[in-house]
Amino acid sequence: MKRKKKSRPPVELPQSAPRTERLVTFLSKEEKQMIDSYLNRYHITNRSRWMRETLLRRIIQNLELDYPTLFNEHDMRR
Repeated sequence: MKRKKKSRPPVELPQSAPRTERLVTFLSKEEKQMIDSYLNRYHITNRSRWMRETLLRRIIQNLELDYPTLFNEHDMRR
């Protein structure tokens, strides 16, 4: 007997301002193939949205780890 897949509720994205800024990057053939194979494997159809969310998610994670400190690393290790 097959199990029924639990459906997830759709993710509500916040309303954002229209995207008018463009960001262009160049990839090697191997990098492009890696990205394309990843998108195909996980059935991702909107490449632009995936890239934007992936990039911003990484930036936000780094910002959370990069908190201000009173002393620089060299002074703390002394």
